[in-house]
Amino acid sequence: MPATTAGPVRYVWAAARIAIGWVFLWAFLDKLFGWGLATPAAKAWTNGASPTAGFLKGTADHTLGGLFTTLAGQPWVDWLFMTGLAAIGTALILGVGMRIAATTAGLLLLMMWAAELPLTTNPFMDEHIVYAIALIGLALTGAGTTLGLGTQWAATPLVRRYPILK
Repeated sequence: MPATTAGPVRYVWAAARIAIGWVFLWAFLDKLFGWGLATPAAKAWTNGASPTAGFLKGTADHTLGGLFTTLAGQPWVDWLFMTGLAAIGTALILGVGMRIAATTAGLLLLMMWAAELPLTTNPFMDEHIVYAIALIGLALTGAGTTLGLGTQWAATPLVRRYPILK
């Protein structure tokens, strides 16, 4: 076992995995039900509001704003975004499908980062990039095997046949 996944370090990676998973799952739940922390009830998806409209419409004055504002509120974008948040969050918390979860989460974060360019507080670095880097670490260290179902997931016939699903 590599030094980065042995001993106490594996618990740090597991905690990071669960924490980042909760960030994604909470974003899904809050946008779905509008529990009033980031999303007011009136803007909940269950109340007919678009989970992508607020953020994407707010990018109009940014470098790629033209592209992202045309996506805002599109039903297929809302479904893709919400499905992604739920699936990524669940996979990370459970420790299954880490490669796909980390890859799709990284792509989602990079698109959100690109939508905000130019950044107002730093020339290029923000939390989206930091999370994406951490997600790469989660996938590379096998973080789903500690405090997660990664070992059992990897032993399934499906994952043994298609290791990309680890």
